[in-house]
Amino acid sequence: MSAATHLATPAATPAATPAAAPDALLLRGLRYRWPGAPSNTIDLDELALQPGDTVFLRGPSGCGKSTLLSLAAGVLLAQAGEVRLLGQSWAALGASARDRHRADHLGYIFQQFNLLPYLSVLDNVRLPLQFSRRRAQRAGAGAGAAERLLERSGLPGSLWRQPAGQLSVGQQQRVAAARALIGAPEVVIADEPTSALDEPLREAFMALLLQSCAEAGSALLFVSHDARLAGRFGRVIDLPVINRAAMVAPLA
Repeated sequence: MSAATHLATPAATPAATPAAAPDALLLRGLRYRWPGAPSNTIDLDELALQPGDTVFLRGPSGCGKSTLLSLAAGVLLAQAGEVRLLGQSWAALGASARDRHRADHLGYIFQQFNLLPYLSVLDNVRLPLQFSRRRAQRAGAGAGAAERLLERSGLPGSLWRQPAGQLSVGQQQRVAAARALIGAPEVVIADEPTSALDEPLREAFMALLLQSCAEAGSALLFVSHDARLAGRFGRVIDLPVINRAAMVAPLA
């Protein structure tokens, strides 16, 4: 074939670069002021968690920890900036859609537990599965996921069918943790979860929480005053350092 009639081979098309997976949790350019407050409670540039991250968030009372967690969970919406859970902006969703997104992807260990006192321990732990088909599928129908979590938490089986309101504070705390972990949510938020536990129970609790998150690949945002726990986490963040509002004045 002559040079004149030779056809050039088309250049290979470069392979498409796979889209990067979204952050498990992203808070960026965040500003929040409580109604009637003279200044912002939260003013931070960025806090991001990747899948599997473990972050220990610490700070004194009044530095905005609980407000930040409520913003991260989509319970509060900021006046400026964005919060995204698995790439989905809370502000772009209506109230019902936020509830569904939260139920599907977020486990929350509340400082005050928020258990339903008239339901049994088992029914409290299984409650997220009633609101999220995704978590129910991951837990496995009839597979004893609630029982396994309670057993690993050290809560005696004799208490599992008792109303949660009859349990001690420390026992309720472990039930709240099992409820947050069931169904392997992608993000777990824990607000002072070891405050009512003595040392042996605290060690068992931390082992359960960190192992369960590691097994599921869940990102963990853990708030506590207990500096003894910090060494267990991949990152330790002082909230007053990243929250400019806390540098200006103490917060209520």
